[in-house]
Amino acid sequence: LYISGQIPVVPADGSVPESIEAQTRQSLKNIGAILEKAGMTYSNVVKTTVLLDDIANFGAMNAVYSEFFTVEKPARACYQVAALPMGVKVEIEAVAVK
Repeated sequence: LYISGQIPVVPADGSVPESIEAQTRQSLKNIGAILEKAGMTYSNVVKTTVLLDDIANFGAMNAVYSEFFTVEKPARACYQVAALPMGVKVEIEAVAVK
């Protein structure tokens, strides 16, 4: 399952949290909803790519990321980019295998 980049938009109302922690959590929740629809969980994820608007946010993002990937962490690449959609701080894409 290839999950395209998920930005931290709350599906219920289209809002975007402010902090990097809350944005990371929402992006990963969005990924979780897609995984669930496909009959998978975070443990099925084998690769992620994290895009940050500021690499200085890596530590804060990583702390939240570790809450979702607790047993076996997937391979991950992380990059700072010039800009992300809607001015968000983080976008995460994933590949999962069943």
